[in-house]
Amino acid sequence: MPIRVPASRRGFLQGSLKGSIAASAAVAMPYVITSKALGDAVTPPASDRIVMGGVGLGNMGSGDQRAFLNRPEVQYVAVCDVRAKWRDDAKARVDEHYGSNDCAAAVDFRELLGRDDIDAVHIATPDHWHSIMTIAACRAGKDVYLQKPETFTLREGPLMIQAARRYGRVVSGGSQRVLEDYRGIVDPCWAGELGRITSIDIDPGASSMACYLPALATPSDIDWDLWLGPAPWEPYNPGRCDGNYGTAGNSWRSYVDYSGGSLTDWGAHNFGGTIFAAGLLDLQPARVVWHPASADGRTPAHATLVYPNGVEMHCNRPQQLRPAEPKASVSHERGITIRGDGSTASPRAVPAYAGSGGIYGDFLECVKTRQRPFRDLETGVNTMTAPHLLALARRLERSLEWDRGMQRFVGDEEANRLLDRARREPWAL
Repeated sequence: MPIRVPASRRGFLQGSLKGSIAASAAVAMPYVITSKALGDAVTPPASDRIVMGGVGLGNMGSGDQRAFLNRPEVQYVAVCDVRAKWRDDAKARVDEHYGSNDCAAAVDFRELLGRDDIDAVHIATPDHWHSIMTIAACRAGKDVYLQKPETFTLREGPLMIQAARRYGRVVSGGSQRVLEDYRGIVDPCWAGELGRITSIDIDPGASSMACYLPALATPSDIDWDLWLGPAPWEPYNPGRCDGNYGTAGNSWRSYVDYSGGSLTDWGAHNFGGTIFAAGLLDLQPARVVWHPASADGRTPAHATLVYPNGVEMHCNRPQQLRPAEPKASVSHERGITIRGDGSTASPRAVPAYAGSGGIYGDFLECVKTRQRPFRDLETGVNTMTAPHLLALARRLERSLEWDRGMQRFVGDEEANRLLDRARREPWAL
Protein backbone atom coordinates (compact mmCIF):
# COMPACT_ATOMS: atom_id res chain seq x y z
CA MET A 1 0.00 0.00 0.00
CA PRO A 2 1.52 3.38 -0.93
CA ILE A 3 2.31 5.77 1.89
CA ARG A 4 -0.04 8.71 2.06
CA VAL A 5 1.80 11.96 2.61
CA PRO A 6 0.41 15.38 3.55
CA ALA A 7 0.54 18.25 1.14
CA SER A 8 3.71 20.31 1.11
CA ARG A 9 3.71 23.05 3.75
CA ARG A 10 5.58 25.33 1.36
CA GLY A 11 3.22 24.59 -1.51
CA PHE A 12 0.23 25.25 0.71
CA LEU A 13 1.56 28.60 1.87
CA GLN A 14 2.65 29.72 -1.59
CA GLY A 15 -0.69 28.77 -3.11
CA SER A 16 -2.56 30.50 -0.31
CA LEU A 17 -0.60 33.72 -0.68
CA LYS A 18 -1.06 33.84 -4.46
CA GLY A 19 -4.76 33.22 -4.23
CA SER A 20 -5.59 35.37 -1.22
CA ILE A 21 -6.48 38.53 -3.18
CA ALA A 22 -8.75 36.69 -5.58
CA ALA A 23 -10.33 34.77 -2.74
CA SER A 24 -11.03 37.93 -0.76
CA ALA A 25 -13.11 39.29 -3.63
CA ALA A 26 -15.34 36.25 -3.59
CA VAL A 27 -15.44 35.55 0.16
CA ALA A 28 -16.27 38.13 2.78
CA MET A 29 -14.25 36.37 5.54
CA PRO A 30 -10.64 37.72 5.64
CA TYR A 31 -7.75 35.33 4.97
CA VAL A 32 -5.21 35.26 7.83
CA ILE A 33 -1.52 34.26 7.56
CA THR A 34 0.38 34.10 10.85
CA SER A 35 3.49 36.21 11.40
CA LYS A 36 5.48 33.05 12.07
CA ALA A 37 4.60 31.69 8.64
CA LEU A 38 5.45 34.98 6.94
CA GLY A 39 8.78 35.25 8.75
CA ASP A 40 10.56 38.28 10.11
CA ALA A 41 14.03 39.86 10.22
CA VAL A 42 15.45 36.69 11.81
CA THR A 43 13.29 33.86 10.50
CA PRO A 44 12.72 33.33 6.76
CA PRO A 45 9.14 32.76 5.57
CA ALA A 46 8.05 29.12 5.70
CA SER A 47 8.22 28.88 1.91
CA ASP A 48 11.99 29.54 2.05
CA ARG A 49 12.89 27.27 4.95
CA ILE A 50 14.60 23.88 4.77
CA VAL A 51 11.98 21.32 5.78
CA MET A 52 13.52 18.62 7.99
CA GLY A 53 12.76 15.44 9.87
CA GLY A 54 14.80 13.19 12.14
CA VAL A 55 15.34 9.43 12.34
CA GLY A 56 16.71 8.00 15.58
CA LEU A 57 15.98 10.51 18.34
CA GLY A 58 17.84 8.95 21.29
CA ASN A 59 20.91 10.42 22.98
CA MET A 60 22.80 11.90 20.03
CA GLY A 61 19.74 12.17 17.84
CA SER A 62 17.96 14.38 20.37
CA GLY A 63 21.00 16.67 20.42
CA ASP A 64 20.98 16.87 16.64
CA GLN A 65 17.27 17.59 16.68
CA ARG A 66 17.66 20.48 19.11
CA ALA A 67 20.47 21.94 17.00
CA PHE A 68 18.41 21.90 13.80
CA LEU A 69 15.15 22.87 15.49
CA ASN A 70 16.72 26.07 16.79
CA ARG A 71 18.00 27.14 13.38
CA PRO A 72 15.77 29.89 11.92
CA GLU A 73 16.13 28.54 8.36
CA VAL A 74 14.69 25.14 9.35
CA GLN A 75 11.06 24.06 9.47
CA TYR A 76 11.00 20.80 11.43
CA VAL A 77 7.97 18.66 10.60
CA ALA A 78 8.47 14.97 11.43
CA VAL A 79 10.20 12.55 13.79
CA CYS A 80 10.81 8.81 13.58
CA ASP A 81 11.95 6.31 16.18
CA VAL A 82 11.10 2.70 16.96
CA ARG A 83 10.84 3.55 20.68
CA ALA A 84 7.72 5.31 21.89
CA LYS A 85 9.52 7.35 24.56
CA TRP A 86 12.11 8.85 22.22
CA ARG A 87 9.49 9.39 19.53
CA ASP A 88 7.00 11.08 21.86
CA ASP A 89 9.66 13.26 23.50
CA ALA A 90 10.97 14.36 20.09
CA LYS A 91 7.50 15.25 18.84
CA ALA A 92 6.79 17.19 22.04
CA ARG A 93 9.96 19.27 21.56
CA VAL A 94 8.91 20.24 18.05
CA ASP A 95 5.32 21.02 19.01
CA GLU A 96 6.44 23.13 21.97
CA HIS A 97 8.91 25.02 19.77
CA TYR A 98 6.25 25.95 17.20
CA GLY A 99 3.32 26.20 19.62
CA SER A 100 1.30 23.62 17.68
CA ASN A 101 0.54 19.91 17.47
CA ASP A 102 1.59 19.54 13.84
CA CYS A 103 4.75 17.43 14.10
CA ALA A 104 4.20 13.98 12.60
CA ALA A 105 5.57 10.93 14.42
CA ALA A 106 6.42 7.66 12.68
CA VAL A 107 7.79 4.27 13.73
CA ASP A 108 9.05 3.26 10.27
CA PHE A 109 11.63 5.54 8.61
CA ARG A 110 10.15 4.75 5.19
CA GLU A 111 7.04 6.72 6.12
CA LEU A 112 9.12 9.82 6.79
CA LEU A 113 11.17 9.40 3.60
CA GLY A 114 7.96 9.00 1.61
CA ARG A 115 6.92 12.59 2.33
CA ASP A 116 7.53 14.86 -0.65
CA ASP A 117 7.63 18.01 1.49
CA ILE A 118 10.80 17.04 3.39
CA ASP A 119 14.09 18.40 2.04
CA ALA A 120 16.57 16.86 4.48
CA VAL A 121 16.83 14.36 7.32
CA HIS A 122 19.24 13.80 10.15
CA ILE A 123 19.99 10.17 11.04
CA ALA A 124 21.35 9.02 14.41
CA THR A 125 20.41 5.35 14.54
CA PRO A 126 22.74 2.53 15.60
CA ASP A 127 25.55 2.03 13.08
CA HIS A 128 24.12 -1.08 11.41
CA TRP A 129 21.32 1.07 9.94
CA HIS A 130 23.43 3.93 8.55
CA SER A 131 24.04 2.73 5.00
CA ILE A 132 20.52 1.48 4.32
CA MET A 133 18.83 4.64 5.56
CA THR A 134 21.29 6.99 3.87
CA ILE A 135 20.94 5.30 0.49
CA ALA A 136 17.15 5.21 0.84
CA ALA A 137 17.11 8.91 1.75
CA CYS A 138 19.23 9.81 -1.28
CA ARG A 139 16.91 7.84 -3.55
CA ALA A 140 13.96 9.68 -2.03
CA GLY A 141 15.57 13.04 -2.86
CA LYS A 142 16.57 13.97 0.68
CA ASP A 143 19.84 15.52 1.81
CA VAL A 144 21.32 13.76 4.84
CA TYR A 145 23.12 14.72 8.03
CA LEU A 146 24.48 11.36 9.21
CA GLN A 147 25.97 10.71 12.61
CA LYS A 148 29.38 9.09 12.71
CA PRO A 149 30.68 6.48 12.07
CA GLU A 150 29.41 6.86 8.54
CA THR A 151 29.96 3.21 7.61
CA PHE A 152 29.58 -0.13 9.36
CA THR A 153 31.48 -2.20 6.76
CA LEU A 154 33.98 -1.57 3.98
CA ARG A 155 31.53 -2.46 1.20
CA GLU A 156 28.97 0.12 2.32
CA GLY A 157 31.11 3.20 1.66
CA PRO A 158 31.29 3.10 -2.16
CA LEU A 159 27.57 2.26 -2.37
CA MET A 160 26.67 5.25 -0.21
CA ILE A 161 28.89 7.61 -2.21
CA GLN A 162 27.42 6.28 -5.45
CA ALA A 163 23.89 6.99 -4.22
CA ALA A 164 24.77 10.51 -3.02
CA ARG A 165 26.41 11.41 -6.32
CA ARG A 166 23.82 9.72 -8.55
CA TYR A 167 20.92 11.53 -6.91
CA GLY A 168 22.78 14.80 -6.37
CA ARG A 169 22.40 14.80 -2.61
CA VAL A 170 24.34 16.63 0.08
CA VAL A 171 25.45 14.09 2.69
CA SER A 172 27.41 15.28 5.71
CA GLY A 173 28.98 13.19 8.43
CA GLY A 174 28.32 14.29 11.99
CA SER A 175 31.77 14.38 13.64
CA GLN A 176 31.97 17.96 14.89
CA ARG A 177 35.07 17.10 16.92
CA VAL A 178 37.27 16.69 13.83
CA LEU A 179 37.65 20.44 13.39
CA GLU A 180 36.78 21.63 16.86
CA ASP A 181 38.51 19.26 19.33
CA TYR A 182 41.63 18.48 17.31
CA ARG A 183 42.51 22.02 16.27
CA GLY A 184 45.65 21.88 18.41
CA ILE A 185 47.22 19.34 16.05
CA VAL A 186 45.54 20.60 12.89
CA ASP A 187 46.92 24.14 12.94
CA PRO A 188 50.65 23.28 13.27
CA CYS A 189 50.41 20.65 10.53
CA TRP A 190 48.59 22.92 8.09
CA ALA A 191 50.93 25.82 8.95
CA GLY A 192 53.83 23.69 7.70
CA GLU A 193 55.60 23.66 11.09
CA LEU A 194 56.31 19.92 10.90
CA GLY A 195 57.46 19.90 7.29
CA ARG A 196 56.47 16.74 5.42
CA ILE A 197 54.40 14.41 7.61
CA THR A 198 56.21 11.07 7.99
CA SER A 199 54.63 9.03 10.76
CA ILE A 200 51.78 8.98 13.25
CA ASP A 201 51.10 7.14 16.48
CA ILE A 202 47.48 6.69 17.45
CA ASP A 203 45.86 4.63 20.20
CA PRO A 204 42.41 3.65 18.88
CA GLY A 205 40.03 1.76 21.09
CA ALA A 206 38.92 -1.84 21.21
CA SER A 207 36.78 -3.61 18.65
CA SER A 208 33.21 -4.63 19.47
CA MET A 209 32.37 -7.94 21.10
CA ALA A 210 29.84 -10.74 20.79
CA CYS A 211 26.67 -10.32 22.85
CA TYR A 212 25.45 -13.10 25.16
CA LEU A 213 22.81 -11.22 27.14
CA PRO A 214 19.82 -13.38 28.14
CA ALA A 215 16.42 -13.08 26.51
CA LEU A 216 13.85 -10.93 28.29
CA ALA A 217 10.25 -10.06 27.52
CA THR A 218 9.96 -7.43 24.81
CA PRO A 219 8.19 -4.30 26.12
CA SER A 220 5.28 -2.90 24.18
CA ASP A 221 6.92 0.49 23.58
CA ILE A 222 9.56 -0.71 21.11
CA ASP A 223 9.32 -2.28 17.65
CA TRP A 224 12.07 -4.81 18.30
CA ASP A 225 12.07 -6.37 14.85
CA LEU A 226 12.50 -2.96 13.23
CA TRP A 227 15.20 -1.97 15.74
CA LEU A 228 17.17 -5.05 14.68
CA GLY A 229 16.43 -4.45 10.99
CA PRO A 230 19.31 -5.91 8.95
CA ALA A 231 21.09 -7.31 12.02
CA PRO A 232 20.75 -11.01 12.94
CA TRP A 233 17.63 -11.78 14.92
CA GLU A 234 18.29 -11.98 18.65
CA PRO A 235 15.90 -11.88 21.60
CA TYR A 236 15.28 -8.58 23.32
CA ASN A 237 17.45 -7.41 26.19
CA PRO A 238 17.63 -3.73 27.18
CA GLY A 239 21.43 -3.90 27.41
CA ARG A 240 21.57 -4.96 23.77
CA CYS A 241 19.87 -1.81 22.50
CA ASP A 242 20.72 0.79 25.15
CA GLY A 243 22.06 3.94 23.53
CA ASN A 244 24.49 4.94 26.30
CA TYR A 245 27.98 5.93 25.18
CA GLY A 246 29.81 3.07 26.86
CA THR A 247 31.51 0.40 24.75
CA ALA A 248 32.36 -2.22 27.38
CA GLY A 249 28.94 -3.92 27.53
CA ASN A 250 25.25 -3.13 27.95
CA SER A 251 25.04 -0.75 24.99
CA TRP A 252 24.56 -1.34 21.29
CA ARG A 253 27.95 0.33 20.75
CA SER A 254 29.55 -2.63 22.51
CA TYR A 255 28.31 -5.40 20.25
CA VAL A 256 29.56 -6.64 16.90
CA ASP A 257 26.11 -6.95 15.30
CA TYR A 258 25.43 -3.21 15.65
CA SER A 259 28.75 -1.39 15.98
CA GLY A 260 32.52 -1.57 15.61
CA GLY A 261 32.99 -0.71 19.29
CA SER A 262 35.16 2.15 20.48
CA LEU A 263 37.46 1.50 17.50
CA THR A 264 34.87 3.00 15.15
CA ASP A 265 32.83 5.04 17.65
CA TRP A 266 35.51 7.23 19.22
CA GLY A 267 37.72 6.13 16.36
CA ALA A 268 35.63 8.23 13.99
CA HIS A 269 36.79 11.26 15.99
CA ASN A 270 40.37 10.10 16.61
CA PHE A 271 41.07 8.92 13.09
CA GLY A 272 39.05 11.82 11.68
CA GLY A 273 41.01 14.50 13.52
CA THR A 274 44.36 12.80 12.85
CA ILE A 275 43.74 12.18 9.15
CA PHE A 276 42.50 15.75 8.72
CA ALA A 277 45.57 17.18 10.47
CA ALA A 278 47.99 15.01 8.48
CA GLY A 279 46.41 15.88 5.12
CA LEU A 280 45.26 12.33 4.34
CA LEU A 281 41.58 13.12 3.71
CA ASP A 282 41.62 12.04 0.06
CA LEU A 283 43.55 8.80 0.67
CA GLN A 284 42.87 5.31 1.94
CA PRO A 285 45.59 3.08 3.43
CA ALA A 286 47.36 0.89 0.86
CA ARG A 287 48.09 -1.83 3.38
CA VAL A 288 47.95 -2.74 7.03
CA VAL A 289 51.00 -4.46 8.51
CA TRP A 290 50.34 -6.78 11.42
CA HIS A 291 52.98 -7.01 14.15
CA PRO A 292 52.32 -10.08 16.32
CA ALA A 293 53.12 -10.13 20.00
CA SER A 294 56.68 -11.10 20.89
CA ALA A 295 57.33 -14.64 22.03
CA ASP A 296 58.20 -13.47 25.54
CA GLY A 297 54.96 -11.51 25.78
CA ARG A 298 56.70 -8.23 26.53
CA THR A 299 55.65 -6.59 23.29
CA PRO A 300 51.91 -6.74 22.56
CA ALA A 301 50.49 -7.12 19.06
CA HIS A 302 49.86 -3.94 17.09
CA ALA A 303 49.43 -2.79 13.50
CA THR A 304 50.67 -0.14 11.08
CA LEU A 305 48.52 1.46 8.38
CA VAL A 306 50.65 2.54 5.41
CA TYR A 307 49.30 5.26 3.12
CA PRO A 308 50.15 5.55 -0.59
CA ASN A 309 52.24 8.68 0.08
CA GLY A 310 54.44 6.76 2.53
CA VAL A 311 52.94 8.06 5.79
CA GLU A 312 52.88 5.30 8.41
CA MET A 313 50.14 5.32 11.04
CA HIS A 314 51.10 3.09 13.96
CA CYS A 315 48.08 1.82 15.88
CA ASN A 316 48.64 0.92 19.55
CA ARG A 317 52.40 0.73 19.04
CA PRO A 318 54.04 -0.13 22.39
CA GLN A 319 55.79 2.81 24.02
CA GLN A 320 59.16 1.07 24.00
CA LEU A 321 59.07 0.90 20.18
CA ARG A 322 58.26 4.57 19.66
CA PRO A 323 61.08 6.91 18.68
CA ALA A 324 62.20 9.85 20.74
CA GLU A 325 60.03 12.77 19.75
CA PRO A 326 61.74 15.16 17.33
CA LYS A 327 61.11 18.88 17.51
CA ALA A 328 58.96 18.53 14.41
CA SER A 329 56.08 16.76 16.15
CA VAL A 330 52.76 17.58 17.71
CA SER A 331 50.63 15.54 20.13
CA HIS A 332 47.04 15.34 21.27
CA GLU A 333 45.82 14.17 24.66
CA ARG A 334 43.93 11.26 23.14
CA GLY A 335 47.11 9.31 22.41
CA ILE A 336 47.96 10.91 19.06
CA THR A 337 51.42 12.02 17.93
CA ILE A 338 52.14 13.33 14.43
CA ARG A 339 55.75 13.63 13.26
CA GLY A 340 57.30 15.48 10.35
CA ASP A 341 60.74 15.65 8.80
CA GLY A 342 61.27 19.28 9.78
CA SER A 343 61.69 20.46 6.21
CA THR A 344 60.35 23.75 4.93
CA ALA A 345 56.70 23.43 3.96
CA SER A 346 54.34 26.07 2.64
CA PRO A 347 51.45 26.92 4.98
CA ARG A 348 47.93 26.15 3.87
CA ALA A 349 44.67 27.66 5.02
CA VAL A 350 42.68 25.31 7.24
CA PRO A 351 39.29 24.54 5.65
CA ALA A 352 36.39 26.09 7.51
CA TYR A 353 32.70 25.34 7.89
CA ALA A 354 30.40 26.96 5.38
CA GLY A 355 27.76 29.35 6.72
CA SER A 356 27.58 29.89 10.47
CA GLY A 357 26.80 27.73 13.46
CA GLY A 358 29.39 24.96 13.31
CA ILE A 359 28.87 21.66 11.55
CA TYR A 360 25.07 21.97 11.61
CA GLY A 361 25.20 25.37 9.95
CA ASP A 362 27.72 23.96 7.47
CA PHE A 363 25.25 21.27 6.42
CA LEU A 364 22.34 23.69 6.07
CA GLU A 365 24.39 26.15 4.06
CA CYS A 366 25.42 23.37 1.69
CA VAL A 367 21.81 22.24 1.34
CA LYS A 368 21.12 25.75 0.03
CA THR A 369 24.23 26.16 -2.14
CA ARG A 370 24.64 22.49 -3.19
CA GLN A 371 28.36 22.58 -2.44
CA ARG A 372 29.99 19.69 -0.59
CA PRO A 373 30.03 20.02 3.20
CA PHE A 374 33.11 20.06 5.43
CA ARG A 375 32.54 16.44 6.44
CA ASP A 376 31.44 15.26 2.99
CA LEU A 377 30.41 11.61 2.83
CA GLU A 378 33.47 10.68 0.77
CA THR A 379 35.75 12.16 3.43
CA GLY A 380 33.92 10.14 6.07
CA VAL A 381 34.22 6.94 4.05
CA ASN A 382 37.96 7.45 3.48
CA THR A 383 38.42 8.11 7.20
CA MET A 384 36.46 5.05 8.31
CA THR A 385 38.45 2.79 5.97
CA ALA A 386 41.35 3.05 8.43
CA PRO A 387 39.62 1.54 11.51
CA HIS A 388 37.81 -1.04 9.36
CA LEU A 389 41.13 -2.26 7.94
CA LEU A 390 42.63 -2.31 11.41
CA ALA A 391 39.68 -4.31 12.76
CA LEU A 392 40.13 -6.99 10.08
CA ALA A 393 43.89 -7.21 10.64
CA ARG A 394 43.18 -7.72 14.34
CA ARG A 395 40.60 -10.38 13.60
CA LEU A 396 42.74 -12.28 11.09
CA GLU A 397 46.03 -11.53 12.85
CA ARG A 398 47.88 -10.92 9.63
CA SER A 399 48.91 -8.18 7.22
CA LEU A 400 46.57 -7.13 4.43
CA GLU A 401 47.03 -5.25 1.16
CA TRP A 402 44.16 -2.95 0.12
CA ASP A 403 43.34 -2.08 -3.50
CA ARG A 404 41.37 1.15 -3.31
CA GLY A 405 40.35 1.09 -6.97
CA MET A 406 38.91 -2.41 -6.74
CA GLN A 407 37.81 -1.99 -3.11
CA ARG A 408 39.18 -5.43 -2.37
CA PHE A 409 42.08 -7.09 -0.62
CA VAL A 410 44.85 -8.33 -2.87
CA GLY A 411 45.25 -12.10 -2.94
CA ASP A 412 43.22 -12.75 0.24
CA GLU A 413 39.79 -14.20 -0.38
CA GLU A 414 39.16 -14.88 3.29
CA ALA A 415 39.59 -11.18 4.00
CA ASN A 416 37.40 -10.31 0.99
CA ARG A 417 34.56 -12.35 2.47
CA LEU A 418 34.65 -9.95 5.41
CA LEU A 419 34.11 -6.80 3.34
CA ASP A 420 30.45 -6.86 4.30
CA ARG A 421 27.95 -8.63 6.53
CA ALA A 422 24.91 -10.73 5.80
CA ARG A 423 21.68 -8.80 6.29
CA ARG A 424 18.24 -10.04 7.23
CA GLU A 425 15.60 -9.74 4.55
CA PRO A 426 14.32 -7.46 3.24
CA TRP A 427 17.23 -5.19 4.19
CA ALA A 428 19.65 -5.89 1.36
CA LEU A 429 22.14 -3.51 -0.19
